[in-house]
Amino acid sequence: MKSKTLVQRIAPVGYGLLLLGLIAAPFLGAYPVFVMKLMCFALFASAFNLLLGYTGLLSFGHAAFLGGAAYVAGYSIKAWGFTPEIGMLLGTVVGGLLGLIFGWLAIRRQGIYFSMITLALAQMLFFVALQAKFTGGEDGLQGVPRGKLFGVIDLSSDLTMYYVALVVVTLAFLLIVRTIHSPFGQVLKAIKENEPRAISLGYDVNRFKLLAFVISAALTGLAGSLKTLVLGFATLSDVHWTTSGHVILMTLMGGLGTLSGPLLGSAVVVALENKIGDFGTFLAHTTGVEWFGTLGESVTIVTGLIFVLCVLMFRKGIMGELIAFLEKKR
Repeated sequence: MKSKTLVQRIAPVGYGLLLLGLIAAPFLGAYPVFVMKLMCFALFASAFNLLLGYTGLLSFGHAAFLGGAAYVAGYSIKAWGFTPEIGMLLGTVVGGLLGLIFGWLAIRRQGIYFSMITLALAQMLFFVALQAKFTGGEDGLQGVPRGKLFGVIDLSSDLTMYYVALVVVTLAFLLIVRTIHSPFGQVLKAIKENEPRAISLGYDVNRFKLLAFVISAALTGLAGSLKTLVLGFATLSDVHWTTSGHVILMTLMGGLGTLSGPLLGSAVVVALENKIGDFGTFLAHTTGVEWFGTLGESVTIVTGLIFVLCVLMFRKGIMGELIAFLEKKR
């Protein structure tokens, strides 16, 4: 109990410093669009962690909710003239509805069978996005305007959009925290740790699993909608199976079943994908080894090597190992 108290005392301070850092980031030279993209993926990973880390359900098709909501939100804003808040709300609802359909079909299976059903359904949605006219096919949905929030706040400014995105992601993260620490969240943990015992206590585990799946899908839909609003486009990569793999990588690398783990894991993966080329160029100029200049072309290899190192050295993920170390010291 004392070790838990230590972590609980440190956590609010850490989250407070993170929030302050994000508030000040644009004034410290950070590129707002890059940080907004990072926040969207952090929300994506946190929503996925709610399903895998706290319920024990491994979904290989979470990109379907991210990409599906991204397309719907973007098209509704661009073609139907919806305001940004209505577009994001519609994308969140679509993500939740897709989660309800996917979950209803897959929740009766367990283990790898559950995972493969979610992957198959996600691939079906990928081919729909590839063939449908409103998605733009291989070109994607381009030119999505940011518009005015509530018809008043002009989001064309990156700085304004940044703080709106920060508020949205913060509120969504607080919802995840509240869900995990609620009686509903405790039941999810019980299902993950020992499902037969949860059934013996009288809980309808399939109903709890389905609700967790829908909540995770809806929050993923919110992340996808916000991403489209920030970047102004939605592409097939948003709904591709590799994006589902990325979110699994983010969660495992950061720390499965921890609140802070997905935040760190998403930051590492997104930073690698966007900055590894610059880092390689810097190393090439510093060391004189020209091979470093090709790192930008080998992002997948570098990410894979880092993941292997994390698995070998940090079995519980980076934050999971840190929390375990603090508890042991306490």
